[in-house]
Amino acid sequence: MKNNIIILSALLFSSTFMAQNKGLVANSNSPYSKLQSVSLEDVKWTNGFWKEQFDVETKNTLPYMWNLYHNDSVSHAYKNFEIAAGLMKGKFSGPSFHDGDFYKIFEGMAATYAVTKDKKLDAEMDKAIALFAKVQRKDGYIHTPVLIDERWATLGPEEVKKQLGFEKYNMGHLMTAACIHYRATGKTNFLNIAKGVADYLYDFYKKASPELARNAICPSHYMGIVEMYRTTKNPKYLELANNLIDIRGTTNDGTDDNQDRIPFRQQTTAMGHAVRANYLYAGVADLYAETGEKKLLDNLESIWDDVAYRKMYITGACGALYDGVSPDGTSYDPTVVQKIHQAYGRPFQLPNATAHTETCANIGNVLWNWRMLQITGEAKYADIVELTLYNSVLSGVDLEGEKFCYNNPLNVSDDLPFQQRWGNEREGYIKLSNCCAPNVTRTVAEVGNYAYNLSKEGLFVNLYGSNHLNTKTISGELLEVEQQTNYPWDGKIVLKILKAPKETHAFFLRIPGWSSGAEVSVNNSKVEGKIFSGTYFKLEQKWKKGDVIELNIPMPVELMQANPLVEEIKNQVAVKRGPLVYCLESDQLAANSSVNDVILNLNSKFKTDFIELRNRKLLTIEASATIAANNSWNQILYNPISAKEEKEITVKLIPYFAWGNKGKGEMTVWMSH
Repeated sequence: MKNNIIILSALLFSSTFMAQNKGLVANSNSPYSKLQSVSLEDVKWTNGFWKEQFDVETKNTLPYMWNLYHNDSVSHAYKNFEIAAGLMKGKFSGPSFHDGDFYKIFEGMAATYAVTKDKKLDAEMDKAIALFAKVQRKDGYIHTPVLIDERWATLGPEEVKKQLGFEKYNMGHLMTAACIHYRATGKTNFLNIAKGVADYLYDFYKKASPELARNAICPSHYMGIVEMYRTTKNPKYLELANNLIDIRGTTNDGTDDNQDRIPFRQQTTAMGHAVRANYLYAGVADLYAETGEKKLLDNLESIWDDVAYRKMYITGACGALYDGVSPDGTSYDPTVVQKIHQAYGRPFQLPNATAHTETCANIGNVLWNWRMLQITGEAKYADIVELTLYNSVLSGVDLEGEKFCYNNPLNVSDDLPFQQRWGNEREGYIKLSNCCAPNVTRTVAEVGNYAYNLSKEGLFVNLYGSNHLNTKTISGELLEVEQQTNYPWDGKIVLKILKAPKETHAFFLRIPGWSSGAEVSVNNSKVEGKIFSGTYFKLEQKWKKGDVIELNIPMPVELMQANPLVEEIKNQVAVKRGPLVYCLESDQLAANSSVNDVILNLNSKFKTDFIELRNRKLLTIEASATIAANNSWNQILYNPISAKEEKEITVKLIPYFAWGNKGKGEMTVWMSH
């Protein structure tokens, strides 16, 4: 049955490479995808929030990361390629996923080039591609630790074996980066290298035992191989993608940590290492878009419910625990109760000060929900894309774009009596685990492609921000729209129609799930009818140049509480406005006070005002609060509630993504009330 699906899907492909095939995912011919991507170059930020962020990306983050990964005294990534190519003798240095980090930065450069057409970027990419070609083995294999040892015999068999875990991860990022490069430039030089990799993997998995095959962790190659199928139309790549799912969970040594203790088709809850999990779920969503296998979608939806309603932070972050066990409490058999790193914990287990929430896991949440949106057309997935991008992805990089977080806690306390594995300050280079910085680099460069989708009915507007869209409908007609807004600081969004199809066309406006009381007007005339939060609102008519659609979404300050089963934050509140989660930093308090002592006044007037921080305008929320008179907890575990008067104070809360940009200090999202 599966082979018939693959053949049918291949036959549905057109022979030409259509314009809308040039997005982050080339799903215009994916038979089970309800929405399609616009091309990478179709969206240009014009001003406001995402234009500011894109400017930081192009002026600071991308050149900083490109130079950093060419600096062999720090990262050694580019140097590894040079050694593997035989340009010099040397040893492999760095983590085994170093190659993949460089490919992620390369992907960010390609996505940036698609928008800017900067010839310098094109030349830099061609130079790197030429080096990749020298490194690649004749059979298509490319992974510098192994190739360096093959050429120079500098590692030894045991050290080489340690490097193989991220081998397929690196190859996955290579394939994805090559597809993006091809769509951005039209050149096939990198795509040809990726074909060699894909062919190698096809042959490898044809012959490999399940035991050998399962050493692939953090499966970016699932997304990569499906994207290669979409790009090249080669049906054997779809066969490989199916095989990758079939082979999971068929060994006796599988682990929950790697999501392969049991076959994927038996998995209904989120388990294990959150980065690996979210990458897997994104890859399975890609596979479903091509095959339509109902079991895949059923499981993805069940897992999504588990994450969204029981295991995700208010910021969209995933992977609560530094170390956990799964399953919990069912057996003493060590093959059943397994230690898990960077874990999806038990339902409602969401600590704050010790939250792991790796930036890569949060980006994986975006990748997964983005694909779920396209195969279903349901707005709830776009809500999480927005939530995660604005909060737990952007928190991974400072406002100036050159320092990064590996993990993203929701509370930072000076009095925490132990040293955590990962620090609570952003760094320019995170030794041994700098994977998140390259991931943020490519993600910010690509946000524009998340803003819109196409369907047979019309245009889906997913993300709001001032931009210019110049694209073609699925039927090939020109569609040009100018979006003007000060979102996320303001809920007024204006869409000006510059070019539109002659016949009836629909605009689908996302009404965020967090919103209430949204209103829509066309040419200053209010549209009647019920507008439901958490859906797309459909406007269908014949459009002409100069028509104006206006969406107004109220943005009151909201106090959020958690399900009482989330023990860590029972009887606490968080402050949210629009898509943004806010936090309190200790610079607002007296020197001897802690953010953990603050009691927020729920009846505050919550005044909003703009401040400038590191050359960025941020909307702050002013609130009234109190601090207990007796707040000393030195050598005290429990204390009577004090009857002394509490001190009244005024504090300014800032968006969570901007925390830590004023220097070292405390921070909290959740506060007592």
